[in-house]
Amino acid sequence: MEIEKLKKILEDKGQSNYRFSQIYQAVFCDLIFDFDKITTISKDLREGLKKEVKLFSLKEEKIQTNKEVEKALFKLHDGHLIETVLMKHDYKRKTVCVSSQVGCALGCKFCATGKMGFIRNLDWQEIVDQVLFFAQRENEKNLNIVFMGMGEPFLNYDNVLKAIRILNDKNGFNLAARSMSVSTAGIIPGIKKLQEENLQINLAISLNSPDNKQRSEIMPVNINYPLKDLMSAAKEYIVKTNRKVFLEYVMLKGINDNQKSIDKLIKLLKHEPLFHLNLIRYNDINSEFMSPDKKTVEEFKNQLEKNNINATIRHNFGDKIDAACGQLSTKYVNTK
Repeated sequence: MEIEKLKKILEDKGQSNYRFSQIYQAVFCDLIFDFDKITTISKDLREGLKKEVKLFSLKEEKIQTNKEVEKALFKLHDGHLIETVLMKHDYKRKTVCVSSQVGCALGCKFCATGKMGFIRNLDWQEIVDQVLFFAQRENEKNLNIVFMGMGEPFLNYDNVLKAIRILNDKNGFNLAARSMSVSTAGIIPGIKKLQEENLQINLAISLNSPDNKQRSEIMPVNINYPLKDLMSAAKEYIVKTNRKVFLEYVMLKGINDNQKSIDKLIKLLKHEPLFHLNLIRYNDINSEFMSPDKKTVEEFKNQLEKNNINATIRHNFGDKIDAACGQLSTKYVNTK
């Protein structure tokens, strides 16, 4: 919703702030994206506003579904495409995996989006509308939101934070901050800014290797923000916020799934109870990498837990529809 533009138009039309509140609540509380359906304002005002203001910024191009996940392909106003994923958990809670950029500049070797390169940032409305789309589609506002889709959230910090505050607004969508998670590949300035925001949101960091040299090879961002500095920033975040940090670990066969990696992880995370490691089996995107078998992943987790490292094996939701970790890019992207 073009909030500032709407405020200005209503002001120019001599409308009160109450009119703005009615429209704002219709969109974010009642999930109405069509002026014709906002019957709390006059027909004449509706007719005028719908010619000047967009309540919804995305055009649905395609939906792929299976039993536990849906992937939506959206076209933006400039023709670029993004993807958003809804995951349906056994315990009934639903999670929307949100994109923050068209493409990504970081070029992580195992990530499909990284192969696209960076095209542009999403504005806050394009981010929020991904959530509103699935909230309306599922008739459910009690969602989890994870910024783990296309792009690096901390390289679009201002729009991501505005989207979080809009979704958190008690007079609107009213989603608890603790229901939202931001995942970064390791942009340290973003971590430091987030810890000053006084928001009870969750921070996740894509770790993927406990070895600095290896991490630089698979995640070039590590060259600028090396592992030692990243872990120091994460520990500072924990101290400042008193909140747990989640470490995402995509397991790559023969690379970071061996005993050497286990030993280095134990050394890195021992006596750090506010770190939680999420183990994720790699999903094939026709690259040089492969996924370890289930037994290897389970043994990896068991050894970590024997050394008091908090670890969970993450369920692969969307691998059948190219929506799982590392796969989120569209085959139809218009990069012109």
